[in-house]
Amino acid sequence: MGAYLLRRLLLVVPTLLGIIIVNFTVVQFAPGGPVEQMLAELRGEGQTLGRITGEGGGEVRTRNAAEARGSAGGAGQGPVGSYRGAQGLDPAIVAEIERTFGFDKPAIVRFFEMMVSYLRFDFGRSLFRDRPVVDLILEKMPVSVSLGLWSTLIIYLVSIPLGIRKAVRDGSRFDIATSGVVLVGYAIPGFLFAILLVVFFAGGSFLQWFPLRGLASPGAADLPFFERALDYAWHMALPTLTLVIGGFAGLTMLTKNAFLDEIGKQYTVTARAKGNTEQRILYGHVFRNAMLLIIAGFPAAFIGILFTGALLTEIVFSLDGLGLLGFESAIRRDYPVMFATLYIFTLLGLVMQIVGDFTYTLVDPRIDFEARR
Repeated sequence: MGAYLLRRLLLVVPTLLGIIIVNFTVVQFAPGGPVEQMLAELRGEGQTLGRITGEGGGEVRTRNAAEARGSAGGAGQGPVGSYRGAQGLDPAIVAEIERTFGFDKPAIVRFFEMMVSYLRFDFGRSLFRDRPVVDLILEKMPVSVSLGLWSTLIIYLVSIPLGIRKAVRDGSRFDIATSGVVLVGYAIPGFLFAILLVVFFAGGSFLQWFPLRGLASPGAADLPFFERALDYAWHMALPTLTLVIGGFAGLTMLTKNAFLDEIGKQYTVTARAKGNTEQRILYGHVFRNAMLLIIAGFPAAFIGILFTGALLTEIVFSLDGLGLLGFESAIRRDYPVMFATLYIFTLLGLVMQIVGDFTYTLVDPRIDFEARR
């Protein structure tokens, strides 16, 4: 197992590099980079040169943006004057904007500088938020971690017992009724269910039982621990329920089918012929084999919910998390934030896949990845 884990860890480096290269290359052809956005602001909103040269209130922003050079793997705009928004502007201003955002260097130079910085986990500063990228990610992390952790745990706690019960009572009224519930949960889009919860329970048109934004009420930090925990649960109830509804259906049916497949195998028939009770057969023989895929998939499920499933939920419930940060950064072409989050999330995803493989061996020690050919 040690040699297999070492090989997988070594494969993380080229895989991560390949993903970053592909995304960096695509970005070079995407219109509307940060330079073009700044030019549009200068032309459309009547901004002054002080925003670029550092006069007045723009000084800090310009200095920080200049420090982000090397980590701003931005779009590959052409030479000075080729920007569509540059007509009528002094070429010196356009050149200063390019230098400020780090686009005065060739794309290959920017890429290598970015990767060298990323190896040191130095992600620079946001082009438009005037803050270090790491600080932004750490600030938004509690929201996304809370949503991903609690929703994943609840999904597993609900889906596994329900799936086992459905497998044991396959074809019964209980199985048919719960299948209808699972089907409805699977069919309702998560964002639509979130909107319904807001309308009915968060002050939309009916009741106002739950808050609509944030993870804590104003002044909650001064409350005793138990009251803070209740306030936190109060804020997390509706967003977590939204993610649970969209995720428990698939895992429930996976659990049911896995147990049905194992229950029908010859070793269960043999165990039953030896006089073992149904409980002994189910939890002594079937459970380990049927739960192999389900338990081993927990790390990947958590990463999936954490980084891909919470964007619309964060928007609907006004939660300022990683999903919303990534979306806004993509819209504004804030490349340091975009590429830093891509780098971190991809690295976490690759590591979680290795953790998932390791979990297989914990659930069933008979599995030996090194013995595969």
